[in-house]
Amino acid sequence: MPSIDRGDGIHLAYELTLGRSPTLVFLPGFMSDMTGDKATMLAAFATEHGHASLRLDYAGHGASQGQFEHGTVGRWAADALFLIDRLTQGPIILVGSSMGGWIALLVGLARPERLQALIGVAAAPDFTEDLMWPGLPEPARQTIMRDGLIRIPSAYGGTQIITRALIEDGRRHLVLRAPIPLKIPIRLLHGQQDSAVPWQTALRIAEQVQSADVEIHLIKDAAHRISRPNDLAALRSLVAPFLTL
Repeated sequence: MPSIDRGDGIHLAYELTLGRSPTLVFLPGFMSDMTGDKATMLAAFATEHGHASLRLDYAGHGASQGQFEHGTVGRWAADALFLIDRLTQGPIILVGSSMGGWIALLVGLARPERLQALIGVAAAPDFTEDLMWPGLPEPARQTIMRDGLIRIPSAYGGTQIITRALIEDGRRHLVLRAPIPLKIPIRLLHGQQDSAVPWQTALRIAEQVQSADVEIHLIKDAAHRISRPNDLAALRSLVAPFLTL
């Protein structure tokens, strides 16, 4: 799998398929990577329509180098920007899953002139402040502040690492506390059985973005992953208009 040194010895892995503009860019979620069903399906879908696509892993995720506990939302957004700037040209369509939805908004704000559309899939902007921190018991919060991190069981198996740097950096990158100056088409897909990120988060995003072209699509029986065949079909239907223009 190809990779690029981001400038500090950490190599970031990616998969780039050449094609016409706009380039479809998939941004994975927290502790996720570019090999998931949504990422691979969308890359194949872009190829089917002759469009370029880019999948990537942030540092500490998937095939990229680096330690997960050294990462923050701001650092991972910078990783995404580095690869997008280095590997793509012209208009881009961002598809962000869970935390990737937050990173998509940050990338879009950093490169508004290139952004043609943004699709959030169970998008989780501000999750460190609104979901993660409030969901921790006080002893766990104290451990994070004292020791710098805590390891807890993940709802998806294995161990989840939460660091003080992740929480504090998240507070510097909150996007739902003020209007978001993006005026491109935005599509938000969310499951109403999502126990990780409330579907009402999509409403908050719609309220804050300045775009008038915003659609929210809810799947009543879908959970957070949104990766069943019918879920993927719904996601394809949201992306398709921007690849077939």
